[in-house]
Amino acid sequence: MSTTMYSETEALVVPKRTRQGRRRDSSPRRSGVLSFGHWWWALPGILMVFAIHYVATAIGAAFAFTNWTGIGSFEWIGFQNFVKIAQNPVMVGAVINTLFLAVMSVILVNVVGLALALGLNRLVKTRYVLRVLFFMPVVLSPLAVSYIWKFIFDYNGPLNAFLTAIGLQSWVKPWLADPSLAIWAILVVIVWQQTGFAMVIYMAGLASVPPEIEEAAAIDGAGLWQRFWHVVLPAIRPAVAIATTLGIVNGLRIFDQIMALTGGGPAGATETLATQVYKQAFALSNFSYGAALALILTLIILVFAILQQRVTQSRPEEA
Repeated sequence: MSTTMYSETEALVVPKRTRQGRRRDSSPRRSGVLSFGHWWWALPGILMVFAIHYVATAIGAAFAFTNWTGIGSFEWIGFQNFVKIAQNPVMVGAVINTLFLAVMSVILVNVVGLALALGLNRLVKTRYVLRVLFFMPVVLSPLAVSYIWKFIFDYNGPLNAFLTAIGLQSWVKPWLADPSLAIWAILVVIVWQQTGFAMVIYMAGLASVPPEIEEAAAIDGAGLWQRFWHVVLPAIRPAVAIATTLGIVNGLRIFDQIMALTGGGPAGATETLATQVYKQAFALSNFSYGAALALILTLIILVFAILQQRVTQSRPEEA
């Protein structure tokens, strides 16, 4: 019969065993203060988010059906504000400009961002420097960037001076003063600043694509475009969903660039729902009218987000 001798160190470190051979803790576990699963710890934060965001949004949406000017009493007028919006050509143009900037910015930002991510995902010696350079506009202030581009687009600015220097005097335009060109100038600024963000998202998605799959497709005779369309693109579908969702939301609520570059002009050619919400609610003290515009903008964002999720969600056979 052998006995097991425990030293003083083993008695402290090695758990004791029961008769069945199982280890037994020297001290029973107690449910501490930091036990997992107490969901009510997050209750104060949930209540604050609910009160500040959802309740405030619901109250603002309710004011869209009144005639409140921001001061004094108000009356319920139903859908009169929405009827006025539909009958106002400036507001209809603002909706069209909002959709135009959102759709075009999403397409261009994602296409250019994906192209940059594919190019910088290869073993290029300067890829780290290029990543920083392409991402740098994202961290800059939209107002600061817009004022720099406003100087570039000025009639006597660097862009027209460059066109004149290379013999393209016919291309010299008042870029921000021409109603047919101003919105395209704003689109250039938006794409230039937001492309780096989409590039980073796509680079994160490309990092999860095993190179062995591309090599196997290449061995089977798949070309560059076939490997991208049938191998890479399905693998980065979550990255596409994230980039397009954020792009749609940012594109629909563009405000800083327009106010800094054109202020909604010339002749209302660059007005959007976001700029009209600001002008109607705060500049003209027509709070209920601005709330109706904000509600329309919210519904448009919601519809586009749902459609985008439906289009880019993973299919069962791909999963």
